[in-house]
Amino acid sequence: MLTVSSYVAPSAIEGLGVFAGEFIPGGSLLWSLNSRFDIFIHEAEIEGFPPHLQDFIARYSYPHLEKPGVLIVDSDNGRFMNHSLTPNTDFRVFDKGYALADIAQGEELTCNYHEFDPRFAGFFPAVQAAAVSMTRLHAGGR
Repeated sequence: MLTVSSYVAPSAIEGLGVFAGEFIPGGSLLWSLNSRFDIFIHEAEIEGFPPHLQDFIARYSYPHLEKPGVLIVDSDNGRFMNHSLTPNTDFRVFDKGYALADIAQGEELTCNYHEFDPRFAGFFPAVQAAAVSMTRLHAGGR
């Protein structure tokens, strides 16, 4: 759950993004896992959902790092936070997100998906294909 004011708008990074609705001082808590706003979905349930919901979950979910087999979907604007290798937030603490530096009102909030999603392989097809190949090699397949 975002703990700061935000809004969704077109992003130069990808489609829509989430933007600071207020000045956020560096070091401030700006996101906290909250089961009243962040939806927990058991992976076993997903195949029972209609295809459009399965697509939604695939796009907006990330794994709960302390509950195997559980995915999280943010119900607020947090689900629109785009990936950056040079983010302005820090999500290395699983259930918290902090501003790495002062974030101006109107600035896009970005995070590094690798910090909280070990499945994330990037958005480039070659990188994704290499990740799948490596997974198969480690599993003993081809």
